[in-house]
Amino acid sequence: MQYFERQNDSLIFRLNGETVMVSPWGEDSLRTRAALFNELSDNSPALLSPAKSEPVIELGERQAVITNGKIHAVLSLQDWGDELQISYYNQKGELLLQEIPNGGALFLKARRFQSLPGDSFSLTASFLSNPSEKIYGMGQYQQETLNLKGCNLELAHRNSQASIPFYVSSLGYGFLWNNAAVGDVHFGTNTTQWTARSCKQLDYWITAGDTPAEIEEAYANATGKSPMMPEYGLGFWQCKLRYYNQEQVLSIAREYKKRNIPLDVIVIDFYHWPYCGDWRFDEEFFPDPAAMIKELQELGVETMVSIWPAVDFRSENYEEMKQQNMLVKSNSGVDVQMIFHGNNAFMDATNPKTRRYVWEKCKQNYADLGIRTFWLDVAEPEYTSYNFENYRYYSGTVLETGNIYPREYARLFYEGQKENGQNDIVNLIRCAWAGSQRYGALVWSGDIMSTYEDFRKQICAGIHMGLSGIPWWTTDIGGFHNGVAADPDFKELLIRWFQFGTFCPVMRLHGSRQPYTPIYNKAGELREGTGTDNEVWSYGEEAYQIMTKFIHVRELMRDYTRSLMQQAHENGHPVLRALFYEFPSDPICWDIKDSYLFGSDLLVAPICHEHAVDRQVYLPAGASWTDARTGVVYEGGQWIMADAPMDTLPVFLRDGRQDYLIGEI
Repeated sequence: MQYFERQNDSLIFRLNGETVMVSPWGEDSLRTRAALFNELSDNSPALLSPAKSEPVIELGERQAVITNGKIHAVLSLQDWGDELQISYYNQKGELLLQEIPNGGALFLKARRFQSLPGDSFSLTASFLSNPSEKIYGMGQYQQETLNLKGCNLELAHRNSQASIPFYVSSLGYGFLWNNAAVGDVHFGTNTTQWTARSCKQLDYWITAGDTPAEIEEAYANATGKSPMMPEYGLGFWQCKLRYYNQEQVLSIAREYKKRNIPLDVIVIDFYHWPYCGDWRFDEEFFPDPAAMIKELQELGVETMVSIWPAVDFRSENYEEMKQQNMLVKSNSGVDVQMIFHGNNAFMDATNPKTRRYVWEKCKQNYADLGIRTFWLDVAEPEYTSYNFENYRYYSGTVLETGNIYPREYARLFYEGQKENGQNDIVNLIRCAWAGSQRYGALVWSGDIMSTYEDFRKQICAGIHMGLSGIPWWTTDIGGFHNGVAADPDFKELLIRWFQFGTFCPVMRLHGSRQPYTPIYNKAGELREGTGTDNEVWSYGEEAYQIMTKFIHVRELMRDYTRSLMQQAHENGHPVLRALFYEFPSDPICWDIKDSYLFGSDLLVAPICHEHAVDRQVYLPAGASWTDARTGVVYEGGQWIMADAPMDTLPVFLRDGRQDYLIGEI
């Protein structure tokens, strides 16, 4: 009986209606697909086409092996029930990942397809778990957890949750669940189990590497790399909810220049438009946006504008988009998908026609006026109920394809900007999926609370996002919700968060600061309101001196930060890095969740507990570490207690590099 065969460069297995294919997919990497009673599809939700490989394939009667560089897969037909089990090894013969055994009295299946109406299946893929394994990545979940072993994660997007199904293992491999379906993953101590609520086939990618950096480079080659960050992405960005008129925007920018405070970008938040889906300035509040943008450019400040994918039923574009099938469709009930300042549907970013239409509106009303960077909000998209089973895209049902939405939203603007002659593109966006990085996506962590707990969660989120292939990541400095500007405790939190923001890929001050003021138009209609002042001079002299000091530190690091962006662009390396990324041989580094490396040279230890003025810091073995405040040198491989009065935070220079920062922090 011939169970295994070679087809071009792939290894094929067929039995009992199932077809399994294992193919080389980039250096040291394999792509595995399986389908039941169906032909395998070459379509890939996340993976790009790889360079040609020359794998070694060995065929036996009940076992076959495919080797591609540092990884090989062994496909074995088990004696009980003639079920297939796949195991993956590195070049040293060490087991990386193995499917659960099939059959036995329990009749388990490693690849379990359950039929749904039509030609789709719900799918469960199960692997044996090594209890000592540590797992990192998977996007952004709001939890103060670094090692994801033992975690249950939803494979779906929500406001402040970005599900990117790629992880890096301490065992020396990376794994991508190449499936855009809504589902779950359970990283148990007995099994790792992936589920897709609706799909056509199993599809995943695995790579072997001797270091986390090797794994990350392989993943970047497989899914794409960020463009080069524009120069204005390296400095300080000013934002709040919200600058609601033209004169306010200009007055803030002028004041920064008057005070000689470097400012690269000022952000105009949502509802600067008449209705969602109009994608233009409201002429009552922004009577001459071209003149505003021109003056900002003369001041050396880029203008960023908020974009929402929601389309209000009253929008000037709603009826045309509805008639042309460019809106998300509800499977049942009324097509109201978000209730906010009116009834809204979402534009369907997975539809090429929609992407062209929306870009033409934004080109005419924004880009042609000189705007080069956009804030792509509500990118999940933020369904009022998150009942994913009730919605359908051009690409398919949301249950089957929903997780690609934020990436296609980023693609809409990136491709339009490229056609418009831009090269270095960055757009702020609230969500991402595998491959979003190649469309210039700068992900921020959503509408989080202004608390120390949420602050600590963002450190973990930033580390995980970098390991998920998203090197451009940031937060709302100070948090978004419930920051009371006059509260001394909030001012302290803001300062500590501002220090952390200095050492993030992008440094951006934002938030909905309380108290809030309602805004009405001339017709007496209630518009979106505005929070109280949120500029660096808005919080008293002490805060002002500290925050301007750290803007100066950010400017001093511009050359260094540019070099980190170059590494991200060329090799896919994260800007904000887990300690183990640079020091994988130090076991302690795999458990540090409240400090990180900004690039390879700066160890940053944020002060993320209320009223703290010192903290313990671990200095990785294998380097010496210079305190950037004092110049004192420590040998690695030890814990130290670092002082941190309000005007500073612990930062250490690896082997004395970037010594121009000594005494500045």
